[in-house]
Amino acid sequence: MAKKIPKKLLHSVRYTALETIERINNGGAYSNLLLNEMIKKNQVADKDTGLLTELVYGTVSRKLLLAFYLSPFTAKAKRIDTWVQSLLELSVYQLLFLDRVPDHAILNEAVEIGKTKGNPGIGKFVNGVLRSLQRKGAPSLETITDPIERLATEISLPVFLTEKFVEEIGLEETRKLGLSLLEPSRVSARVDTRKISRKEAIIQLQNEGIEARISEVSPYGIIADRGFLAGSCLYEEGLLTIQDESSMLVAQAMGVQPGELILDACAAPGGKTTHMAALLEGKGKITALDIHEHKLKLVRENAERLHVSEVVETMEMDARTAAEHFAEESFDRILIDAPCSGLGLMRRKPDIKYQKKPQDFQQLPKIQREILESCAPTLKKGGILVYSTCTITSEENQEVTAAFLAAHPEFEKIDIELNAILQPAIHEKMLVLYPEMLMTDGFFICAMRKNDK
Repeated sequence: MAKKIPKKLLHSVRYTALETIERINNGGAYSNLLLNEMIKKNQVADKDTGLLTELVYGTVSRKLLLAFYLSPFTAKAKRIDTWVQSLLELSVYQLLFLDRVPDHAILNEAVEIGKTKGNPGIGKFVNGVLRSLQRKGAPSLETITDPIERLATEISLPVFLTEKFVEEIGLEETRKLGLSLLEPSRVSARVDTRKISRKEAIIQLQNEGIEARISEVSPYGIIADRGFLAGSCLYEEGLLTIQDESSMLVAQAMGVQPGELILDACAAPGGKTTHMAALLEGKGKITALDIHEHKLKLVRENAERLHVSEVVETMEMDARTAAEHFAEESFDRILIDAPCSGLGLMRRKPDIKYQKKPQDFQQLPKIQREILESCAPTLKKGGILVYSTCTITSEENQEVTAAFLAAHPEFEKIDIELNAILQPAIHEKMLVLYPEMLMTDGFFICAMRKNDK
């Protein structure tokens, strides 16, 4: 039978942070989805939600580094329950990276949680470990002799992923990438510029106490520096939607024109679908596919809220079977925003990096190529196919694109018209946007035209 936690402790920000981290570690949900659920469940006060978010993201994103800092002080323990390890990591994050809370308050609450959730012995153990670290200081990373292992610990990235990125972009660039992922993610939104300009949107948001500025990355984007965009009147009215700046680039790369027939092969939850739909200006149609009906429901709900449902049709379908359901040359443009490892999202989903396995990078490219192969015949001659992912590995991006083009000489890469600030991220007509470049999500885009060959 689970122990009854006193109400005062149950509603505390640190206990809620620990519960959230435990569920993340157990594969319960992604951190970005779980936080809202936990805030409601434990009735965390509004004034504490910012600290809760910081504690969870800060601890999870630095998990390997925090474990290293703790290792000399826990080495003699016969066994440490996973929740106790998480409590220690949460406490060390506060001691070493936050300065708003006095050390004695951090220690006292950690000990109280240890005693209450476990027993007095655990409280004593937690107290001993944290006081020893406080007294002796955290170990130096220089004690790690292997340079890859040292870097992996510093940026809290599994060794195999660190090796992968070092091989692709070099040691120093991998370090910059990893350190940037420890910075807080920023919230951006796409404005429906058919109905309101970005400047007008910013003024209206200001009247609601939300501070926002114009994005340099996307001509449709704004960035919120303070305030809750999803609670604004513009969001309620369907004049803006939450979307990362990098994700907004896809519809721009598609070059959508009113009246066209478009296939969105992997559409859910519908951010890119609704963006393309807005560019159709009420003329034409987007056929939005997803393998799960409950995800297509999100696409329909987003289309309804953003007033573009008249040009969006959803179909439950595995995109790998597109050629079996649609006639050849059915579509003017096709978007394949392919299922991927999602490593471009590591800043806003820090737990994703600990869930990946080396075999993922063998299986995913196979699925991605199968989707490309099935969709390609359904594109009209002269039509545009855009392949995109929210990851930053060459196996899922450049290599998939190269293999497809080698097998399909009728396709050729074309230039992507994007803002000047993105030009350094464009190589061989492909956008390879790493998260540290502009503090967006990592993203890949390649646009290809189907010729008469």
